[in-house]
Amino acid sequence: FSPHPPATFHPQIVMRLTKPTLFTNIPVTCEEKDLPGDLFNQLMRDDPSTVNGAEVLMLGEMLTLPQNFGNIFLGETFSSYISVHNDSNQVVKDILVKADLQTSSQRLNLSASNAAVAELKPDCCIDDVIHHEVKEIGTHILVCAVSYTTQAGEKMYFRKFFKFQVLKPLDVKTKFYNAEVSTDEVFLEAQIQNITTSPMFMEKVSLEPSIMYNVTELNSVSQAGECVSTFRSRAYLQPMDTRQYLYCLKPKKEFAEKAGIIKGVTVIGKLDIVWKTNLGERGRLQTSQLQRMAPGYGDVRLSLEAIPDTVNLEEPFHITCKITNCSSERTMDLVLEMCNTNSIHWCGISGRQLGKLHPSSSLCLALTLISSVQGLQIWGLLTYKLTDTFLKRTYEYDDIAQVCVVSSAIKVES
Repeated sequence: FSPHPPATFHPQIVMRLTKPTLFTNIPVTCEEKDLPGDLFNQLMRDDPSTVNGAEVLMLGEMLTLPQNFGNIFLGETFSSYISVHNDSNQVVKDILVKADLQTSSQRLNLSASNAAVAELKPDCCIDDVIHHEVKEIGTHILVCAVSYTTQAGEKMYFRKFFKFQVLKPLDVKTKFYNAEVSTDEVFLEAQIQNITTSPMFMEKVSLEPSIMYNVTELNSVSQAGECVSTFRSRAYLQPMDTRQYLYCLKPKKEFAEKAGIIKGVTVIGKLDIVWKTNLGERGRLQTSQLQRMAPGYGDVRLSLEAIPDTVNLEEPFHITCKITNCSSERTMDLVLEMCNTNSIHWCGISGRQLGKLHPSSSLCLALTLISSVQGLQIWGLLTYKLTDTFLKRTYEYDDIAQVCVVSSAIKVES
């Protein structure tokens, strides 16, 4: 660096502190019938940086110091060593060293101490190590400023700028799925992709729910009485690989009872991701609050509380429906009608009186059905009609759920 102050004071030296890396050698070998014979192989065996028995695999037993600034990723900790050295033969006084980090949105003071050093003798230095968890993507500028007073009483000041880029380490995508059977349960699928050039050890991926929800992680299975990750021992995420995580969120009882059903835009929570790279360098990211638009149900909601996955052909099966008055002001007097189709039929009397249903209240109904067609039946073919006798309004529901119909008798012939 070319200092602006007089030669009585040396400008600061700034170096980034990073973990060392494993040394890799470049093997040079040949066949025994070639002119060098076994010379190259013997040189590799004598090389202290190679691994015994694996000299040609580019593996090393030594560590090497970083040769360049390297990449800095969002969520990692930026560490830097700052040294101010007096290489003159004069004593300087009131030395103040400041380090600020300038981003596109803010300026942060990273100095460990803002107190001035009384004096700095010749061939002495002031050292400082700063740490900062990077929370923004883009250009960062480290501004190092030094002010001091010479023996003649003249106040001097100079600054140095060090620019670096912060890159994005992960690409996170989220999807929401509504539960088919009753409740306001919602499933969150998080797709996490490693967009760096080196593998990551995924230490933790969790969902911190909002105050409205309880969360259940669906990323493990029970095996021999223990919870085992669905990813087994494959905790490493290779470059450009993507991994899916699944969570189930259920509204807390107090919110469900108070509102009946959750409407409009709701805050689900945020993802907390922790990983390690290289020789244990740790990074952490938290997404912004994830929001979900709750499905609109209109005045009346019809959902299924219980339904079998598989039923027998031409044999009755039972389901339980839940009807909710989503209105916050109006009482309804409902009549249930059910229209038969070519595949699914209702066992009962159509036009069933359900009685009065008060605002934000629900009732459950047990119904009996029978299927005359084998295969996967989608209940978009079966129509439910609810009629409010007060306002003479009719509400129709289809595509409620799916059920697999199988043959009730299987004949085995020898």
